[in-house]
Amino acid sequence: MEIRERVAVVTGAASGIGRATAVALARAGARRVVLGDLDESGLARTARDVEDAGSRAAWVPTDVRDPAALERLLDRAEADGGGLDILHNNAGLSGGTPTWPDIAVERIAELVDVNLKGVLFGTRLALPRMAARGGGAIVNTASMAARAPLPPEAIYCATKVGVTLFTQSCAPLRESHGVRVNCVCPGITETPMLQTTGPGGRGLADYLKPVYAAIVPIQPEEIAAAVLALIEDESRAGVVVDLPNAPRAGA
Repeated sequence: MEIRERVAVVTGAASGIGRATAVALARAGARRVVLGDLDESGLARTARDVEDAGSRAAWVPTDVRDPAALERLLDRAEADGGGLDILHNNAGLSGGTPTWPDIAVERIAELVDVNLKGVLFGTRLALPRMAARGGGAIVNTASMAARAPLPPEAIYCATKVGVTLFTQSCAPLRESHGVRVNCVCPGITETPMLQTTGPGGRGLADYLKPVYAAIVPIQPEEIAAAVLALIEDESRAGVVVDLPNAPRAGA
């Protein structure tokens, strides 16, 4: 799909991968980039970055756990841009500290609701809008945590496995709806969320410290480039792209 003059929606757009993708879409010529997140100050900053990169921006405070909130976000894309062509289901949470099995049941519910249900809701609500427009592209953000056991983050892993298998199960939508659904699985990425995994939501979780020391963190812009590649490549549907960390030299 040619990104130029398209209308895109990005969730989790206040920082990190979402912000990088929104800016990359603008630089690729998207006509309108509509941003969703709960962090309104972060959304405002991303909107400025998007407009500096050459696109019109709009933002809507959005809790992806709430289908009505997602409807409002997608409605804004249609009202401001005339339709919906691209959706990046990116909003997500890490488990943080305490880790499994001591994580609170309320936090388990929150992880499932944001990381998995948010992707399911977003995709379901976008499909008829895209199909009516002749098709579109959806990219989901999963994680390399979907690819191998990570005992301290068992719940996070489970949600991301769900995203990958859901994406693969959506492959037939290319034929039935003209919509290609794909997924990226980043390794450890240098985002603000990474520094909220420690006790009290501050700093790096203890279990992550030796892992972080042994790898080269991925930059959000690298993930954004992979997202745009999936949007542009018409041959890809139901594809999960792994983006693992390289080992740190001397580690």
